[in-house]
Formats: sequence, structure tokens, C-alpha cells
Amino acid sequence: MHNAEPLENLADQFARFPGVGRKGAVRMAYEVMSMSNEQAMELARAIQDAKTKLHRCRLCQDYTTSELCPICASQKRDRTVICVVEAPRDIKAIERTHEYNGLYHVLHGLISPMDGIGADQLCVKELLARLDGTVKEVIMATSPTVEGEATAMYLAKLIKPLGIKTTRLAYGLPVGSSLEYADETTLYRAMEGRGEM
Repeated sequence: MHNAEPLENLADQFARFPGVGRKGAVRMAYEVMSMSNEQAMELARAIQDAKTKLHRCRLCQDYTTSELCPICASQKRDRTVICVVEAPRDIKAIERTHEYNGLYHVLHGLISPMDGIGADQLCVKELLARLDGTVKEVIMATSPTVEGEATAMYLAKLIKPLGIKTTRLAYGLPVGSSLEYADETTLYRAMEGRGEM
């Protein structure tokens, strides 16, 4: 890029985001430059507010402005079930279904030896501290990747000896897809997780 240094620095910062390549980062930098000063300052304030006003919930580790997030603070949630997720954005995805009424726990990552991430770098001890006798089931809702499976298996080995039911989200075929395009693992999981009609 042969642009002014501040513009290059801005593009470099956008390029740090996952899934944002160099071209996308440059487009975003130019987009910021096309904003009014007021709009650009609103963006800067929003970033600053998020970094200074948000912290992790004392129980579930989701981001909140209070000691407890709204889900953990709610007396209407089922406190006997905890759904373990990789990141805060996963809570939003599950909540959109309006089918789950339990609590959550955010790990803030997955075990990944290739990336130098071990269980001690995740919020595992915080999860174990919550298993006090009121929790009857822990649902593993980590992604269906090698790291997600390894993390779920690791946690299940820690939790099962406590006498707590440990389950895994069922994985299968997406709605509207064709069987011929599904991989073997997806088809296997779809068969294993089948339910009665």
C-alpha cells in the first residue's frame, strides 16, 4: 500500500480481525476516512466504551456491565443446566432459538495444542467452581471441530466423576441441504443423533 502512514496503520489494525484480509482492511480504512469527524469519533468512543465498561460476568464469563450478566441475574432461568460455549457470540446464537432456558458458561477459546492453548488458558476452573450440587446437566456446545471435540471430551472427563450428566449438542444435516453433499462425519452424527417422529 502506498498511502499515508496513518491510513496504513489503520488498515493494519483492521487486518488484525479474524476473517479480514488485507483488501478488506484497506476498504474499511478508506470507509473510516469517508466518515464525518462526528461519525469517526462515535466509532472511536464505541470501541473505547466497550473496552472500558465491559468485563466478564462473575459466574458465566460472558461480557457485561454489571457484576452478573442479565442471564445469570434472572430468576426465571433453569439453574440446573449449564450450556458450555466457546465464545460470547455463541450465547447469542443459542438465545435466538428461544428453546433453551438454562445458564451458560463461556470458555473464551478451545484447547488447541497446535496454537499453544491449553485448558489452563480457558475458563475451566470457573466452570468447575459452579458445579456445586444444584447443576444436574452440563451441555457441551463447542464447535464440531477437532479442537471443539477435544475440549468437550476433556471437560466431560472432569465433570462426569462429579455425578453430573454431561451431554453434547447433536450435529447433523442443515435444513435445505442434500445428502449427496454431506461428508461422512456429518452423516454419521445425523444417524447417531436421530430422534423419534
